[in-house]
Amino acid sequence: MSLTGREKAALRAEAHHLTAIVHVGKEGLTRTLIQSLDDALRTHELVKVQLGRTLELPAREAAGSLADEAAAEVVQVIGRTVTLYRENPELKRKAGDTPPWR
Repeated sequence: MSLTGREKAALRAEAHHLTAIVHVGKEGLTRTLIQSLDDALRTHELVKVQLGRTLELPAREAAGSLADEAAAEVVQVIGRTVTLYRENPELKRKAGDTPPWR
């Protein structure tokens, strides 16, 4: 699944108002953190991740690792904040419903 530029732009606009719900601390990219990210993506689809200042990896590299581990797509990286997206086809949707991240 690869997002088009237009889809990424729309997701970036949606993510602007979101707060980070996953925080990477000094322990780095642990199994527990990946599980938390997986849970967040399953329920919200669009998730912001805040990278701690003590994380050794550069932000883009950490974003790529998180996306690979969680089978998600990197929407954007701004500073130490990463936005990831993974569609969940199991979420019940009806026409006119708000997206799960709102």
